[in-house]
Amino acid sequence: MKWLVSLAGAGLVMVTLRDLFHTLWHPTRHGGLSRLVMTALWRLARRFRAPGRVVGLVGPLAMVTVVSMWAVTVVLGWAIVYWPHMPGAFTFSPGSQAAQEPALLDSVYLSLVTVATLGLGDIAPDEGWLRLVSPLEALIGFALLTATVSWVLEIYPALTRRRVLAVRLALLRDADPTTRQLDSTSGALLLDSLATDVARVRIDFTQYAEAYYFHDGEDHSSLAAMVGYAAVLAQRGQAAERPEVRLAGALLAGALKDLAAILDQRFLHTGGPPTEVFAAYAADHGRDGAQP
Repeated sequence: MKWLVSLAGAGLVMVTLRDLFHTLWHPTRHGGLSRLVMTALWRLARRFRAPGRVVGLVGPLAMVTVVSMWAVTVVLGWAIVYWPHMPGAFTFSPGSQAAQEPALLDSVYLSLVTVATLGLGDIAPDEGWLRLVSPLEALIGFALLTATVSWVLEIYPALTRRRVLAVRLALLRDADPTTRQLDSTSGALLLDSLATDVARVRIDFTQYAEAYYFHDGEDHSSLAAMVGYAAVLAQRGQAAERPEVRLAGALLAGALKDLAAILDQRFLHTGGPPTEVFAAYAADHGRDGAQP
């Protein structure tokens, strides 16, 4: 029975590690629990029509919630591993009152101290297998801290790229170049650079799905509000006379189609054409009337 309880704790740790792996280190697949937490927080904020400032906190709060969930489940998982063997399989420092505490409390305490790599030493494993297994928790704790820092450092550059593209599209919408103005070498270069930026954002949504749950703020920095104008530019480019402009317009249209496919497959599930997907994207981010 003791070993079954310990195996249950190890299973909880493995579920957490799997979720962390698929969220941070295997970006072509979805995280499990973390994705559910982020989606639930986003839908909750949208359902209650939270103001923009509150919605803007959903992304950061979701990341904090997910990291806290990982930490808590790792601590509890290892505590369950220790629990059936406490206190007989452990030694306590002289004069320590820990042995008089409930076994579960001592197990949680030991797990917290170990995962935080404090190494206080007032409770130490005595059996051989525990002496080998316990340091693994410290390694997992260190990996969790490193992964959290890496996650933050990776997600914010992706958000910056998305907002830069939105600002570029906002400036172009204000200028509103015609098909004739785009029908030049500079127009081809412009459309080609936009296609590259859209492709980068598409990859960001693939690798960092949690970026979807970050609200961009004002319309001029919101891709949800501006992406529809990129489709307008693609159509104007494809209607130009110069072949290089038509090619650049086709590239931009293709990049937008790929972006719409990712948004629909992972978040929106409309099953419609890109125009419908982008409209749903705008509505989901509170930009119902922002599309040109």
